[in-house]
Amino acid sequence: MALALLAAGDRPLARQPSPTKPLAPRTASYDIDVTLDPSTRTITGTEIITWTNTGGAIPAYSLRLHTYWNAFRSNRSTWMKQRRLSGDTPFDDRPAEDFGYITIGELQLLPPEGKPEGLPPQDLKPGFHYIQPYDQNPDDKSLAVIALHDPVPPGQSIRLRLTWTARIPRNFDRTGTIGNYFFIAQWFPKLGVFEGSGWTAAQFFANTEFFSDFGRYDVRMTVPAGWKVGATGVEQSQTDAGNGQTTHRYVQDDVHDFAWTTSPDYVEHTERFEQPGLPPVDMRLLLQPEHDSQADRHFAATAAALRFYGEWYGPYPYGHITIVDPAWQSDAGGMEYPTLFTGGTRWLAPRQSNDPESVVIHEAGHQFWYGMVANDEVSFAWMDEGFNTFSESRVQSVAFQPNYYAKRFFGGFIPWQIRDIRLQRATDTNRMNSYRADGDGDAPANPAYLFYPASHSVITYNKTALWMHTLERKLGWETLQKIMSTYFARWKFKHPRPEDFFAVVNEVTGQDYTWFFDAVYRSSNTFDYAVERFETVPIKTRGFADTPEGPRFEEKTVDGMYRTTVIARRVGTAQFPVDVLVTFANGEQVREQWDGLARWQDFSFDKPSKAVKVQIDPERVLLLDTNYTNNSRTLEEGITEKAATKWSLRWMIWVQDLLMDYAFFV
Repeated sequence: MALALLAAGDRPLARQPSPTKPLAPRTASYDIDVTLDPSTRTITGTEIITWTNTGGAIPAYSLRLHTYWNAFRSNRSTWMKQRRLSGDTPFDDRPAEDFGYITIGELQLLPPEGKPEGLPPQDLKPGFHYIQPYDQNPDDKSLAVIALHDPVPPGQSIRLRLTWTARIPRNFDRTGTIGNYFFIAQWFPKLGVFEGSGWTAAQFFANTEFFSDFGRYDVRMTVPAGWKVGATGVEQSQTDAGNGQTTHRYVQDDVHDFAWTTSPDYVEHTERFEQPGLPPVDMRLLLQPEHDSQADRHFAATAAALRFYGEWYGPYPYGHITIVDPAWQSDAGGMEYPTLFTGGTRWLAPRQSNDPESVVIHEAGHQFWYGMVANDEVSFAWMDEGFNTFSESRVQSVAFQPNYYAKRFFGGFIPWQIRDIRLQRATDTNRMNSYRADGDGDAPANPAYLFYPASHSVITYNKTALWMHTLERKLGWETLQKIMSTYFARWKFKHPRPEDFFAVVNEVTGQDYTWFFDAVYRSSNTFDYAVERFETVPIKTRGFADTPEGPRFEEKTVDGMYRTTVIARRVGTAQFPVDVLVTFANGEQVREQWDGLARWQDFSFDKPSKAVKVQIDPERVLLLDTNYTNNSRTLEEGITEKAATKWSLRWMIWVQDLLMDYAFFV
């Protein structure tokens, strides 16, 4: 199915003109010239930023400027401290040449366009200094303030001119270099977002990603001649810059970031995505030579994301996308940027093992939630990462089945595919095991940058995917799809907040789902419903009966009647309505609805048949239930033995595969 999404044959990428009507408010636009020196791992740049105060009714008396690469300046930065808190300490032993930085040179406010020539720029460098508003760490220089001589009124625009130099780090946090592979991300001085309450601009945290405004990017990158360049946007020209260098110009409208890569080793492929009802997209793939045989898989996964996200939520509007296969040990894999993303694969990657398809679908899917909806990921990372994990998992279940578990050995180099174990959407691709281990680590409503590092992925990605899938099972896909497409259409290019999504849920369903978001978003509580007691016995009547001789105590068995008792227990602290289903030996089933609020609830049934099985949440609507094994009990003979045999055989096959693998290499 996925391969059918591709049009046959390679074709060159088109030079695409700017749209006549902007897709987004072009609040912050960048005109950048940058030169790469691979021998010294440095870049020098000049940029002009055109910024408009769209923050509502308040003037801007200062600016906020991100200088992200200063997070790699020393091991005392806030980013480094967060990594250390998570137990990741290899940076403490890295040599000095692995670290990077960015240094601002000139900083000027240019005269407004149309003013008389010769009007001198204002020097803003004296009002430039680094700030640490989130943790007061004096060693962190990833965020700066620029004082303005005059405030910028609402609706007015200014132009800044900056010069800067930077040393490229050695593969820190999905940016940097290794060998002659360069992936350049979060690399230029970039403004924060000015909203109705002022500036939203955070230091660089290891737990979170980024937030910025939409605009137009016109970027010229000068690199060694013969090196391939991939970047946000579409290449407009290549110019001989002399001294064995070439300048590549890329332009892109209506995006909020720009990333690029260059290397002499890339193998380039192109394909065109075409699907009825959706705009065509030119796909460009830059592969490492050792992965060249996997080109079709990268294209198929990208096409699947473009198709299903497009059909479910809304079309991808840019007309082009670049897929980058990162170099081995570059730490640049699995990251999204406007119209460009990095995948991640291995030299040995068995088909139907979810690798590289899962990461490619995920990162291509980010073009929708991260790229177009573009919420504040420093505070509300789940609105991108969680929605995208849910969507990626659903695409896999539609376009790439079956997928089998693959165990890797020798540092991940050798895969062993176990075809007896199929990956399941509800558990495996929704990452249930990780959630189960730390589902109460943080409340998702807390700002993401405050999450305990070990809990970040669990809460942001896994929990959100699970509660989204729970909503799908409770409401039905048709309703949830309408919720997501309505939210996407209404809030793309507008920086929504959580309450905007919740409002769409209530609007589309016609119900108030505050109770649900109180449980899954505003709380760190976890769910666990269990069968505490289950029995079925013949019905007996006991008591005093009136006789001619006087009251006499009697005990009688009611022929053919049985009383079944079920006690359901809410073991977890979170609450969710669940069904209780009892199956009887004659095939009859009785379903009771329980609001799930109390700590326990009893159910009693008088029937002319024994009960054989009870299930809480039989359709498994509540995918957040952390222990589904206690949700059912059976009184039917043989069922327990069948289950034990089934799982014993699975484990025996698994152990056999491991022993065979061990014997082969030993």
